[in-house]
Amino acid sequence: LSLYSSPARETKYVENPQTQLEEGVSRLRHIMEPYTAWSLCSDFFSEGCEFLQNPPAGFYPRLGVIGFAGIVGLFLARGSKIKKLVYPASLMGIGASMYYPQQAVAIAKVAGTQLYDWSLQGYIAVESLWKDN
Repeated sequence: LSLYSSPARETKYVENPQTQLEEGVSRLRHIMEPYTAWSLCSDFFSEGCEFLQNPPAGFYPRLGVIGFAGIVGLFLARGSKIKKLVYPASLMGIGASMYYPQQAVAIAKVAGTQLYDWSLQGYIAVESLWKDN
């Protein structure tokens, strides 16, 4: 383009056609709109925003340590896809349990009873298969 010539007077803006991905996202947003407009969602998000604007003392450093533990877990979990799931989750769980021990105990109790129930159901299923044969 020359710096000294004026542009054509009859320029026309042409919008690019939407791709399939853009159309799919648009359809999904229109389908989900009634559900995301519920007052429950808006209350939940507004409470979350208020919490992040006025966090309790020491919240962000704790969040940083827990997040860093997850990143270290990803770094240590080279090779296996299962390691990439287990290491970050377990290191983040250990970090969170150091800062929030009461909540960790409550979660451990619920998880323990749930795990016991699942193992008992599995045992009953295997026992019924064994007795049938």
